[in-house]
Amino acid sequence: MVLHSLIIPVTPFQQNCSLIWDETGRAACVDPGGELPRLLEQVDERGLRLTKILLTHAHVDHCAATAELARTRRLPVEGPQRADRFWIEALPVAAAQFGLPPAEPFEPDRWLEDGDTVSVGEELLEVLHCPGHTPGHVVFFHRASRSAWVGDVLFAGSIGRTDFPRGDHAALIRSIRDKLFPLGDDVRFVPGHGPTSTFGAERRTNPFVADRLFVAC
Repeated sequence: MVLHSLIIPVTPFQQNCSLIWDETGRAACVDPGGELPRLLEQVDERGLRLTKILLTHAHVDHCAATAELARTRRLPVEGPQRADRFWIEALPVAAAQFGLPPAEPFEPDRWLEDGDTVSVGEELLEVLHCPGHTPGHVVFFHRASRSAWVGDVLFAGSIGRTDFPRGDHAALIRSIRDKLFPLGDDVRFVPGHGPTSTFGAERRTNPFVADRLFVAC
């Protein structure tokens, strides 16, 4: 089976919102951070049937449009892990602080935990709880296509910030090294911002988490 995807950068933060769908055209929206008309235009142009919203974490640039999208298209929200509840409750304040359109709090229909799976049509994605950037951050991994949606855990050449409330640098490094890299060097990931990369490329060259930095003396 095949899982298709489309990256749509949204908001002034150029956050990578993704549409992912299977061969039946059933789709999920990953991290709808804003610019909802643009997102829905892509859904409708491709004849997709949007069935759910998947969230990696609850920072405003990743989920500000969630409440509106869930309400207008009658969609369930899955994710993140429940430790990010305080970020969801703070969405109105965060949107105003960063000069973004108003953002509504919401209650996910399903909080996710490490080891869960989520479905997109007939395809299953594995859920990995990867705290550090936020305490409730999760990653979605589609084993068949060797693809992952990692939010703000890992970037091409960088890693997520940990200077926000309840950020944890040591936990972030463990999430990357102990949970993501073991999935395989060939896994291509969509980060929350910027270009895609592979876990293998980051293991070789990332100045924060490359293997050479962790070789015992």
